[in-house]
Amino acid sequence: MSLTRVVLTSGRSLDLSELRLSSTYGGVLEGYPCKPLNEMKIKGLISAAERERPLAPVHLVPPPREYPDQYAGAFGPVEVLPQVACVGAFHSTALDPAHDPVLHRSILTIIWFQPTTRVPSGCDAEEALREVDWEGLARDYEL
Repeated sequence: MSLTRVVLTSGRSLDLSELRLSSTYGGVLEGYPCKPLNEMKIKGLISAAERERPLAPVHLVPPPREYPDQYAGAFGPVEVLPQVACVGAFHSTALDPAHDPVLHRSILTIIWFQPTTRVPSGCDAEEALREVDWEGLARDYEL
């Protein structure tokens, strides 16, 4: 059973079976949003996703970055990612048409950032999420 279904711009439907939302800057006690902090956050999300679902490839949707006109500190200019980091476990029909559609699915863990905690659904998901190259990134597996 899926939490929701997302329709890619290619027309492929993806079922979301697991979703983890976190505050992009939650737990940051010192400093400010900057490139080194953002890269550390992204690497941490990727590493955790790879550990949690070792059979599924992991893909990061490049996040939008804002550069407000604020004082640049010791770590460089202020660089802000959207407020919510999302890690989703998606599955769809098999990629290889030779695979038995009853026994095979394709899987991909996708990491993306969005401004709200809204669960993506249908064609209303973030555009960058809907443009994921499923055929090039996902992997088939046998149930």
